[in-house]
Amino acid sequence: MTKPALHLPDDDTLRDSGVSASGRGRVLLLACGALAHEVLAIKAANGFDHLDLQCLPAILHNRPELIPDAVEAAVTRARGNYDSIYVLYADCGTGGALAARCAALGVEMLEGPHCYSFFEGNARFEELGEVTAFYLTDFLTRQFDAFVTRPLGLDKHPELRDIYFGNYEKLVYQAQTDDAILTEKAKACADFLGLAFERRFTGYGDLETALKKWGD
Repeated sequence: MTKPALHLPDDDTLRDSGVSASGRGRVLLLACGALAHEVLAIKAANGFDHLDLQCLPAILHNRPELIPDAVEAAVTRARGNYDSIYVLYADCGTGGALAARCAALGVEMLEGPHCYSFFEGNARFEELGEVTAFYLTDFLTRQFDAFVTRPLGLDKHPELRDIYFGNYEKLVYQAQTDDAILTEKAKACADFLGLAFERRFTGYGDLETALKKWGD
């Protein structure tokens, strides 16, 4: 699958600041910044011009307890400008708090525990039950240093690697696009962590299914 040309802030901006909605559509997709490329690709492929995309900073995943409040604040600010709002987060480490908040706000969110699950397909991910696999997506492969190396201190203390990753057996790269450079980077991440490498082309998985349902 070839990635279409998309006009987006760079990954560092998506990580730290997110991106505001254009305000021209009838339906708002409120997403994690890590999903921006994929959401816009699905929008473009299906002609979903009535769907606006707003992204919260992807770095919130390093503090998942902050996600419910960030989502609520964004929904509250946007509510008067859209007919419908959908939240493009799974549980994402919030322990059910995000689902409870979305229910209270009356907005629908993605199903699944995290993006690795819905990219694989939630049913398939549960069936696989890979408890010793460490996952990367396209975005997280590009942002590996910001989400893994530096937060875990591996840049300064590489000896910590086996403490953090000693119970893992392989790194699974869930590829949303066919990109040889990203595949090589994901392999390098697996080598860095001392893990076997597996690449799976998942495409957009259940994310695409949800957007097609909400976009019709």
